[in-house]
Amino acid sequence: MSILKLLNVESAYGPIRAIRGVSLVVEKGRIGTVLGANGAGKSTILKTISGIIDPRKGSVEFAGADITAMDPAEIVRRGLSHVPEGREVFPLLSVHDNLVMGAYTRSDRDAAARDMEMVYGYFPILRERARQEAGLLSGGQQQMLSISRALMAAPQMILLDEPSLGLSPRLTREIFEIVVRINRERGTTLLLVEQNAQMALNVADYGYVLETGEISMQGPATQLSGDPRVIETYLGAARTRPSDAAAIAAKDTIA
Repeated sequence: MSILKLLNVESAYGPIRAIRGVSLVVEKGRIGTVLGANGAGKSTILKTISGIIDPRKGSVEFAGADITAMDPAEIVRRGLSHVPEGREVFPLLSVHDNLVMGAYTRSDRDAAARDMEMVYGYFPILRERARQEAGLLSGGQQQMLSISRALMAAPQMILLDEPSLGLSPRLTREIFEIVVRINRERGTTLLLVEQNAQMALNVADYGYVLETGEISMQGPATQLSGDPRVIETYLGAARTRPSDAAAIAAKDTIA
């Protein structure tokens, strides 16, 4: 059963069309990924879904409702959270207060408090740094905080934009292991945009390849990872990088 559907979506920045006729589906409880070169329009897809950008054409459906051009706060209330590229934590607020901000749409404070304990379980370093200003965290810790803040909204689905950007292979591996755990343990659906194509395909169930704003290929992640065109363009010799092995093992073990 699908939870997210885009049908012939077109979005633009002024006169420049960033995505053209994009249609995609993400099944409930699954991990989808969008691959593509820098500037292909990957982040624009996520911003259009979450209401940051209004599409010029097409429709976006989430959990059976039309959310096309809906106010972003209402989209969050409906159960869709967005972890943006660059993390965008509130730098002058503490880690704790950033997490509280993530739960701003919720009225059940007890449930939110339980979820805060849950995210501290995923990322223990955040508990240690709870009173520290978020802007003083390392890049990897800020990414952990950004994901945790999204979880505090109790989402059915998370849009995750370039989670490995600027991170070391070790931290990338840790982040992806937690992403797999969130999907498997909580049943949270994810749509992942990621520069590390091999890592993304290792953890995803289904993938789309975006070229100059249009979907050029799609299919099960295992199929795409073996496609000669994907190998040549996005994977190459990186197909067997040791740093990716843990993400594969995590998915196989938890599944």
